[in-house]
Amino acid sequence: MLLRYAYPPYPVGWMSKEVLRGYVEGDDPVTGKPLMQEMVDALTLPLTDEEKNPKVAQRPERQRLLKKDTIENYKRMFIENGWTDGMPIELPTEEKVAEMLTGTDHPPDEVVGRMSVTTHEERYEYTVEKVAVNAVMAGARPEHFPVILALAASREPSMPSSTTSFGRMVIVNGPVRNQIAINCGSGAFSPFNFANAVIGRAYTLMSFNFGNARINENFTATFGNVTNYNNMLAGENEEESPWEPLQVEKGFGPEESTVSLFRGWNVNHLGMSIGGMRYSDRMLEVINGLQSMMPGGTFVMDPLVAKNLKEQEGFRTKEEFRQWLFERLIKPDRPLMRPPSLNLVVVGGEWNPMFTTTDFVYTQTVSIDKWIPKSGIRMDAKPIRMPSPVTCKNGTCGIR
Repeated sequence: MLLRYAYPPYPVGWMSKEVLRGYVEGDDPVTGKPLMQEMVDALTLPLTDEEKNPKVAQRPERQRLLKKDTIENYKRMFIENGWTDGMPIELPTEEKVAEMLTGTDHPPDEVVGRMSVTTHEERYEYTVEKVAVNAVMAGARPEHFPVILALAASREPSMPSSTTSFGRMVIVNGPVRNQIAINCGSGAFSPFNFANAVIGRAYTLMSFNFGNARINENFTATFGNVTNYNNMLAGENEEESPWEPLQVEKGFGPEESTVSLFRGWNVNHLGMSIGGMRYSDRMLEVINGLQSMMPGGTFVMDPLVAKNLKEQEGFRTKEEFRQWLFERLIKPDRPLMRPPSLNLVVVGGEWNPMFTTTDFVYTQTVSIDKWIPKSGIRMDAKPIRMPSPVTCKNGTCGIR
């Protein structure tokens, strides 16, 4: 379809009524024509011949291989073409991509999905091989490939375009967490784990190369979001959580491995019990003061908080606690508070009984298992591992 567009000046969000009235009574900044007359004409004038017979624009197909060149020229080319996040990458040679493809049984030419960072552009189609290219660039190994394929299969970019600045959170559940050493405990959202870092980065690179993210063309964030670098990727600490894991809440089995995606703007508040206040009361207080346009939110809590809510305050399930919160809201009609729009995720190493409040809304959960080879996850002879965190047990922290 050839649609008729009229453009007001920008920005429009949070501007005064007087400014917005001036926009309406003024001219379209693109065409120079009076904005309201342009809108009336768009709605009432007969279609032109061009509009009756639109030509479908198609982007040229991207070549599979680059021409032979030097390593330094390739590195420059990848940066200057906007194929990276600006940081050094592993060049995706045919040999390295072939090695990455051993991380799944799915054929290289199988279509995984289509993606765009914006709603008004063609969605790029991508295959298993193209996902492997981005996994190599991110520094991942074949053991990480099933999780990266699951993220690609979501068809959601890690940085959806908006004039605000969206971020992402990715939570991994199920046996795959321990098989490939995803950090779920101490410093899980920090840069201390290989798997968390490379999988999260591969998701960002796919948003550039499949979603076609281009600054100021289709990605219009005011100042961007630092979480897009590795997308707050962590595993849920299922072993120390007193409640059922996230993937079970979303309809999967406890032995199924999944990735769950969240989208929002802010990590709003670092909370704790103050002056003997119950955690439930403190979290209710935080939610009642939360200012956000997002239609939901997520509490990320250390296992100590979850255990306190269950063992000391009597909330046997996440759903019981969620319902308790909803019943006590000051403004229960707020879009934020529509069950089950509030999610509860347990992550952390029991160093402190703390929680953080985010406006990240849940979007979907995707299976990882379908991408794992029948013979099991393809591990290196000696898998790469960063130093493992010291966990807290029985009230003792930091002692091996």
